[in-house]
Amino acid sequence: MSRLEGYPFRSRWFVHSARAGLRQHYVDEGEGPPLLFVHGNPSWSYLWRRPIHALRDRHRCIAPDHIGMGLSDKPAAAGYPHTLASRVDDLDALTAHLVAERGAPERGWTLIMHDWGGPIGMAWARRHPGRVARLVILNTAAFPNPHGARARLPLRLPLWLLRDTALGARLVLRHNLFARGATWRPFGVRRHMPASVRAAFLAPYARPEHRIAIHRFIRDIPLRPGDPAWRIVYDTGRELDRFANRPALIGWGLRDPVFDPVMLTYWCHALPHARTHVYPDAGHYVLEDAHERLIPEISDFLHEG
Repeated sequence: MSRLEGYPFRSRWFVHSARAGLRQHYVDEGEGPPLLFVHGNPSWSYLWRRPIHALRDRHRCIAPDHIGMGLSDKPAAAGYPHTLASRVDDLDALTAHLVAERGAPERGWTLIMHDWGGPIGMAWARRHPGRVARLVILNTAAFPNPHGARARLPLRLPLWLLRDTALGARLVLRHNLFARGATWRPFGVRRHMPASVRAAFLAPYARPEHRIAIHRFIRDIPLRPGDPAWRIVYDTGRELDRFANRPALIGWGLRDPVFDPVMLTYWCHALPHARTHVYPDAGHYVLEDAHERLIPEISDFLHEG
């Protein structure tokens, strides 16, 4: 893959012996207290390029790509579980490797999460609560949908189409609609995304066989008890109060069509001491729409006494 704008980082890989040798790509830049960046769907570690640039002078910035995403290996549908549980296990294996073999500390980690990074990251944090020192929460959830088992009306039809129909699978896999849509206004962003940045977000998903994880993430969205990811999300949501006294920052784009103000309110109740910054003109990719304001807020939060 050719050099991507704003992403000059050295690529590293962790081989998952429990996953038939699948390689997981990650960025590991800088020195200092570790920051663990966990992305969602359909993004990848490219999402974190700006905060890594800004923070690596004082922090060790670790940003993995989930299996099937970004620069990680992209197994066939039958070659990997593609479930929330498998994502949490993968993150656990990678961080254990970094602690045991790569000099990362046992404690003092800051967890920075976006989109699916919330349920993945917080489920990992439940396993290692003593490891997590701080939380940074960006347009994500780690609890069942506060709107109930059915998506909100404006989302109901597109979610059903993409999650549950053969046409939706075709649109995601053959036409890359989901990843492309996330780079368009008003779906993923509210400000124009430069063509070079859009190309970088889409670069890992150039062929239909590279989009399997994107589709499987959509299919794994937990809407009701019985869905495979439901129990993890439900249990994580019940235990968020374990982290209520951790320093936390919430950065939220208010024009996100999925992660709406009701979800923001849920976080504020669960983490009542969190420092909250809202960006009325920003959408789902809040780091694209409001990076000039959000990254200094994250930096100040991390560097305060």
